[in-house]
Amino acid sequence: MATIDTSTATVTDLMATMNPKKNTAAKGSVEEETNKFLTLLVTQLQNQDPMNPLDNAQLTSQLAQLSTVTGVNKLNTTLETLKTSYQQAESMQAANIIGHGVLTAGKNITLSKSAALLGVDLATPADKVKVIIYNSTGKEVHSIDLGPQDAGTLPLGWNGSTAELDKDGKPVVLADGAYTFSVEATRGGAKLTDAAALMFGSVASVSTGAGGVKLNVPGVGSITMADVKQIL
Repeated sequence: MATIDTSTATVTDLMATMNPKKNTAAKGSVEEETNKFLTLLVTQLQNQDPMNPLDNAQLTSQLAQLSTVTGVNKLNTTLETLKTSYQQAESMQAANIIGHGVLTAGKNITLSKSAALLGVDLATPADKVKVIIYNSTGKEVHSIDLGPQDAGTLPLGWNGSTAELDKDGKPVVLADGAYTFSVEATRGGAKLTDAAALMFGSVASVSTGAGGVKLNVPGVGSITMADVKQIL
């Protein structure tokens, strides 16, 4: 800690003692720094030169600065506490959806046992919405006409069937595997650019770190709670 001659020091010197250079790590709590300042100030007042007393205006100004710095530090402490509480609450919320399915931005479909889940996210209402499904080579294999839809998230199920009919007149069902899809939406004949494809995945675990709370979803990746459009 820096030392000062209390017989000649000014209030500015006291403040400088409390606020070392930026490259020096700050130590002690706000209360400790405040007590340190007050102790030095009292010592200076006791040893001041009667012929050259402290300037009242300067003293008032420096005390006001101390009050401001103390208030800001206490505010920062409060914000850190709130941040920690929020992260803890988010972790608990995330843990509650382990094992649940979620819809998040993405265009992949996994058809398993002739069943798959996917979704559409519309920022604005649409007169017509269509989902187009492609195989692994990028060839269109099926389309689903959803008609008019309001804004929001729309989950969909697909059993792998197509519009093509077999020799018995039944829809051809595609093999299990990986597919992709896109979403086309229009309103008033104009194409909407705010229609998004949503992929499905099941939350396997939750992890926390510097980046916050993350949901680990096999086949999707690591996502945040904000990335989840809908919990199924």
